[in-house]
Amino acid sequence: MATCFSLPATPNSFMHFPFNAKSHKIHCSSLTSQSLSAKDNLLRLISDQERGLKTQSDPQKLSEIIKAIDDLAAIRRDTVTTDASLSATWRLLWTTEKEQLYIIKTAAPFFGTKAGDVLQVIDVEKGTLNNVITFPPDGVFFVRSTIHVASSQRVNFRFTSAVLRGKNWEFPLPPFGQGWFETVYLDNEIRVVKDIRQDYLVVERAPYTWKE
Repeated sequence: MATCFSLPATPNSFMHFPFNAKSHKIHCSSLTSQSLSAKDNLLRLISDQERGLKTQSDPQKLSEIIKAIDDLAAIRRDTVTTDASLSATWRLLWTTEKEQLYIIKTAAPFFGTKAGDVLQVIDVEKGTLNNVITFPPDGVFFVRSTIHVASSQRVNFRFTSAVLRGKNWEFPLPPFGQGWFETVYLDNEIRVVKDIRQDYLVVERAPYTWKE
């Protein structure tokens, strides 16, 4: 999802026609190269961080990862990330969200298993978002939200309900808040998010679609 535009070759080139296609292609290639390099650096930094659990006790690594996110966001700051391409089942790679990491770490014994995929399921057209933590084979904790697009990169959300579910039982929980998140980078593989609490999230497109 490269966003490209031409840079004038001379101060007055905006008055010249036809359009400078060569300049346009060069700048597009440069943007793509920068994005790929920054993306590869970010993925390398988070690859061994156990979805963020290890980062909690490593301030230096956290600083490096946040800088990598900021670098990637700066390159793609003018892109639109709240259109239909945001709709997907997204699988967690890394986060700073303490509550989510706490559930991943501590709730698994309740189900007698380890936490499985951690997901965000977004449907922009329907205005819905589900945050999901799975505990295979049958356990799941998910929070339902409504969403609406606020800008080219920001989405507002409001929690509506939460459910803790096992094989033959379900325990409803009350809704608990609202806020916003900004998708600062989005392509056909990953998505990078910063939210109202200054937490960060890196997710990948899951190879399946999660449904309640």
